[in-house]
Amino acid sequence: MTIAIAPTLPDLQEGIRNLLPEITAIRHDLHRHPELAFEERRTADLVARYLTGLGYTVTPGVAKTGLVATLVKGSGRRKLALRADMDALPITEQTGLPYQSNRPGVMHACGHDGHTAILLAAARQLAERSHFSGTLHLVFQPAEEIGAGARAMLNDGLVDRFPVDAIYGLHNWPGLEAGRFAFIEGPAMASVDQAIIRFKGQGGHGAEPHTTVDPVVVAAQFITALQSVVARNIDPRDMAVVTIGSIHGGSASNVIPESVELKLTARAFREEVRAQLKERIPALAVAHAKGFGAKAEIDYRLGFPIVDNSERETRFARDVALATFGADAIDLRFQPRTASEDFAYFLAEIPGSYFFVGNGLGAPLHSPHFNFNDNAIEPAAIHWVRLAETFLQPS
Repeated sequence: MTIAIAPTLPDLQEGIRNLLPEITAIRHDLHRHPELAFEERRTADLVARYLTGLGYTVTPGVAKTGLVATLVKGSGRRKLALRADMDALPITEQTGLPYQSNRPGVMHACGHDGHTAILLAAARQLAERSHFSGTLHLVFQPAEEIGAGARAMLNDGLVDRFPVDAIYGLHNWPGLEAGRFAFIEGPAMASVDQAIIRFKGQGGHGAEPHTTVDPVVVAAQFITALQSVVARNIDPRDMAVVTIGSIHGGSASNVIPESVELKLTARAFREEVRAQLKERIPALAVAHAKGFGAKAEIDYRLGFPIVDNSERETRFARDVALATFGADAIDLRFQPRTASEDFAYFLAEIPGSYFFVGNGLGAPLHSPHFNFNDNAIEPAAIHWVRLAETFLQPS
């Protein structure tokens, strides 16, 4: 699809730039007052007041602390949703910023304060301009960090209450230059599942291991063997990541414990690979335990599905960015990310795309030193406006 540069683009750029002091102040306020999943009441109230003042019809309490803001213009029949997430993380901030979090142990370490600010800037321009005809739904989602918000909004009737032809989301990305974008057709972010594996043996004195069934040895051997699932069960042309992030067992150096607990995550870009991991990891744990005379208890929990971008919607978003900013603003080398995102649940129900916006150099996501780059607000907000106005262009 070839998308022409709108003659109103200079006006849009000027409008967003004039908004930056206000929107940046809102972003810093959100950063100073972070809220965890399903606790985003202050954030949601701020968003609702701002958008109500612009003429949006705001529906609060969608999935408890989420909201949807709707703007209808003209007689166009197309409907579009743009999504921003609002929640923070249980991390103690160490940035030393003048607007650092005032809540001990809670911070915006993933940039959701920036995502919300970007959509508010775009929302104001879309309300003040008269360049689209149709229905626009702005989805402000809670609880992305725990993977529950998108599902909760869907369970609360999002699709039926606010039907759309397409949905889009974005995420800032450290290491990608601010002002640049990345678009990926098909799998863009991995699925993630979690398993808790408990090896139960027979404890005893560390001086007499022959009288015990040592679950520490079982766990150690399993950890080594686990690497064979990716190396020998998964097609080398496919991606799979298995990570053990937690091991707990025993409390004394001379006591063999009764049990050892492991917590792990498994990630993939294809459902077939995801199913293989779900089958092979528990099977390997059971077999290993049996071989040592122990038992394995497994709690395997399916998490986020794969962020699988629709081809047509992704090309559309990329073409809008290309026409607006030029080829230099698009990173063609950007690869799918093995991190996960619950926007995947929306994409399983609605055609759409999830793309990336440069956050520049700096600390990685989920770091206590992370800070959203305010220089990303202008290009991202311009892209949201251009995407919406092009998607909902008057017939």
